[in-house]
Amino acid sequence: MLIVLKIYVSFCFSFGLMVMFRLEEDLLEREVIRRGAGRVFIQLPEGLKRFASRLASVVERAGAEAIVSVDPCFGACGLAIDDARALGADLIVHYGHTSLVASEIPTLYIEARIDLELRSLATVVERLEGCRRIGLATIVQHLDALEVLRKFLLESGFEVFIGCGRRTLYPGQVIGCDYGALRSIDDKVDCFVFLGGRFHGLGAQLSTSKPVIIFDPYEDRVYDLREEADRVLRRRWASILEARDAENFGVIVGLMPGQRNMVEAVRAKKLLEKKGKKAVLLAARYITPEALSGFREIEAFVNTACPRVSLDDSIRFEKPLITYRELLVMAGLLEWEKLCRGGWFGE
Repeated sequence: MLIVLKIYVSFCFSFGLMVMFRLEEDLLEREVIRRGAGRVFIQLPEGLKRFASRLASVVERAGAEAIVSVDPCFGACGLAIDDARALGADLIVHYGHTSLVASEIPTLYIEARIDLELRSLATVVERLEGCRRIGLATIVQHLDALEVLRKFLLESGFEVFIGCGRRTLYPGQVIGCDYGALRSIDDKVDCFVFLGGRFHGLGAQLSTSKPVIIFDPYEDRVYDLREEADRVLRRRWASILEARDAENFGVIVGLMPGQRNMVEAVRAKKLLEKKGKKAVLLAARYITPEALSGFREIEAFVNTACPRVSLDDSIRFEKPLITYRELLVMAGLLEWEKLCRGGWFGE
């Protein structure tokens, strides 16, 4: 009989904060045994790959063969269904995210939540001057800490709201391409507090016209990203203008399960052709400057896969890499101002 233990694994960031991941090794071992798995394919985000050998040992202790993926694991959209099938795995163990796409291969999601000590709560309150109705959001790893923040703000006299996203599992949870947890309560709040780091914090700010205060527990500081968001918007507008002059387009459809938006890709191709442009469909698992550099005749790309590649990494690309919604702006079918009021990831 397995003894259920709450197992933590920790490491220190360069700024000295001790972070405790809950790897739930007892759950992993129990589920491998319960499901009768013979071969287990393990996916880990970059921050957890240091624990690959340890987790593989847990799987092997449960009587199964373990294979750890080396490929990047940016989100649950990249669930490695095809890789697991090719290797004959009968169970996928996916760390760090919640369920997002359907899979014919049984999948165990382990969230790897983090125990955080929120040390700058008073500073958050200082930054909320003029706001009484506060919206909260975070990533799945910090949901327990979000409850601590919620109670603190309530005790400090604020009204607190927590919304739900379209593709997320928990209230208050966001992922890199879904900030519905903010959008769903946008009309109820004066501002938002996002518990987490810059990447998701920037996405939060781009998803609403309301101020977003970033409460970064890793750097132990409170800040906003409105200036950075403004710089992103200026770059995006410049990309749209540059793409408008292009004649030859590549329309990228993602190969990752959660990024295979074939309907949108075909729609983009037809829209471009209706405008007198040439367009070819391209398939990509990872959209990188190196992957696109060989398509010399193509003057601009429409990205229907991960929108964050266009928003965060556009400066790395030689040619415009616009999103589908930016294509709609270029074609006069969507107002730029509406996009800037929080429409980067859909309604």
